[in-house]
Amino acid sequence: MDFSVFLPPTRAEFVMLLRLFLSTLAGAAVGWNRHRAGKPAGIGTHAVVALGAGLFVAIPALTGAQHADALSRAIQGVATGVGFLGAGEIFRDPADGTRISGLTSAAALWATAALGIVITSGSFFGAITATILVLVVLELARIEKRLPRRETPPAE
Repeated sequence: MDFSVFLPPTRAEFVMLLRLFLSTLAGAAVGWNRHRAGKPAGIGTHAVVALGAGLFVAIPALTGAQHADALSRAIQGVATGVGFLGAGEIFRDPADGTRISGLTSAAALWATAALGIVITSGSFFGAITATILVLVVLELARIEKRLPRRETPPAE
């Protein structure tokens, strides 16, 4: 039996754990915004999406796999998988038929996964900047809902 699993984390493992923790915090920040907007996918969902995306990126790094190829495949898988998760957030109002809800929440989930990937990959400045940008855009989207909309004529 390999008893090395019971040893304290190596420096590389500790750094990866710190990155995963920061990924989770960035996801929670986006989730807090969605929670405040009254959306079903809130803090927990966004935090877990960021953590999960980060974990998929961390696996190739920690296992010593050929990093560029393995990382590329992990990112592709996360982007596709979270796209399906986000699709569950989007729905059409059956009473109206034209009103679609959940697009911003789906996009926020997708962006949260990307934040988890960026942070776990080690780009802290990029991650902080991207997290701030996501939060700013979501606040602008909340403001946008209060502005009057120009009605478009129905298509013929």
